[in-house]
Amino acid sequence: MGIQKQVLAVVMGGGRGTRLHPLTAERCKPAVPLAGKYRLVDIPISNCLNSEINRIFLLTQFQTASLHRHVQTAYHFDAFGGGFVDILSAEQTEKSVDWYQGTADAVRRNLHHLRSFPHDYVLILSGDQLYRMDYRELIAAHAASGADATIAALPVEVSKVEGLGLLQVNDNLAITRFVEKPKDPAVIASLALSATLEAGLQKASDENRCLASMGIYLFNRGVLAEALDNLHHDFGKEIIPGLLGKKKLFAHIFEGYWEDIGTVRAFFEANLALTDQLPPFNFFDSTSPIYTQERFLPASKLNHCTIDHAVIGDGSIITSCSLRRSVLGIRSYVGEGTRLDEVVMMGADHYETAEQLRANAARGLPGIGVGAGCEIHRTIIDKNARVGDGVRLSPVGKPDGGHVHGIVIRDGVLVVPKGAVVPGGTVV
Repeated sequence: MGIQKQVLAVVMGGGRGTRLHPLTAERCKPAVPLAGKYRLVDIPISNCLNSEINRIFLLTQFQTASLHRHVQTAYHFDAFGGGFVDILSAEQTEKSVDWYQGTADAVRRNLHHLRSFPHDYVLILSGDQLYRMDYRELIAAHAASGADATIAALPVEVSKVEGLGLLQVNDNLAITRFVEKPKDPAVIASLALSATLEAGLQKASDENRCLASMGIYLFNRGVLAEALDNLHHDFGKEIIPGLLGKKKLFAHIFEGYWEDIGTVRAFFEANLALTDQLPPFNFFDSTSPIYTQERFLPASKLNHCTIDHAVIGDGSIITSCSLRRSVLGIRSYVGEGTRLDEVVMMGADHYETAEQLRANAARGLPGIGVGAGCEIHRTIIDKNARVGDGVRLSPVGKPDGGHVHGIVIRDGVLVVPKGAVVPGGTVV
């Protein structure tokens, strides 16, 4: 069978995403806007499509409305290819009435949906990571090794492994040990790659490295069903360790860019990195494009602006402004004389008419976007936020926590939540 008939992909839609709050106050993590025009969920779906995998299940349960709208609008398949992105929300059944209890529990509850389609392998993916991978290489390595399950693994320097599940492998990449998020330096040191494996990596390092799980798993169909025939909730904490010594587990080493968008700081820094002349993740790679919703917006309009490294989404209107190392989403509006310095602005879902603007102004309500004469630094401005004229925003020298008008400082980044109203003259 061709790869399209061999593999089913399962994208995990995520839980509450508390570390990304308030960006996840009204949406799940995979629905968070990214890079001016995308959503995080576009990354694993695009990787699948570029790898000839077109049967994709998306498991969701928390704040899913915007994610569902995006997926249903963005991904349509012809009647002859057999492809789909099927959304499977948590549901009450005769056997269960509660939410998904973890990644493994979510897949277990949906195995009956997967059985309706012919397949040999199940590829399990996260919906909140930024990376580009050809899964065909993972599948080929899995088949060649005779593995029951293969885990994609990233070489990570020992000083940066905090919060990651670590693998120990022999020289043919068979997994001999798995430790979920170790903290003991001695344990971490014991998991370091052998000199033979280090020498075989493409990128050299001055520091010892371990293999960290990327949360990407490829299972043989029957092995997955057997592995989930229990009450365990999580792949990393329970399922994978439980298979050691019982099944053939192998690692597949990935040396490209990978970022887990798990915190506000990680999200902020990953977006700003896209403004670099040679960004670590390249959205301009036409051989492996990232797909998203077609919106048919006009080109952005920039008048008398000073721009130093910026990404600007379609349909934006920016007048007499200074932008430095900033990412502006679709339909962003920035008023005259405003300076944005390290700002991620997610834009808007719609334009306001002149009549709406007049009516809102009469009520003292700023227009959607950023007004005139503002100074904004190291800030995320979520969708449909209204920032009035003369506003000053910066997290520098301020502790994490809540401030006026719903503004939050999280991980040293100031966040204006979705739909928030920041009156003119506000200073934070």
